[in-house]
Amino acid sequence: MSNPPPVPEKSSPQATILLGDCWSCRMLLGSGLLTYGGYVGMQARRAMSPGGPPSLGIAVQFMFAAGLAAWGVVVMVKPAEKYTRVA
Repeated sequence: MSNPPPVPEKSSPQATILLGDCWSCRMLLGSGLLTYGGYVGMQARRAMSPGGPPSLGIAVQFMFAAGLAAWGVVVMVKPAEKYTRVA
């Protein structure tokens, strides 16, 4: 039996990223995260009592919504590819 030829290694570090260069995948996932962030923010706003200060739980819910929305923007924009580190 002969040995199979070695599998060439991928030189691109982006090959290990989950979404790779799939533009439609990034847009779908990013818009979904933005939508979820908006939904969570709307639910937090609906739970607030009118005229009263928000509770700690509602503040955490707003922060979570902002994090989801920011994550969606980062996925869509993909800023990591625009800058390269020189070692």
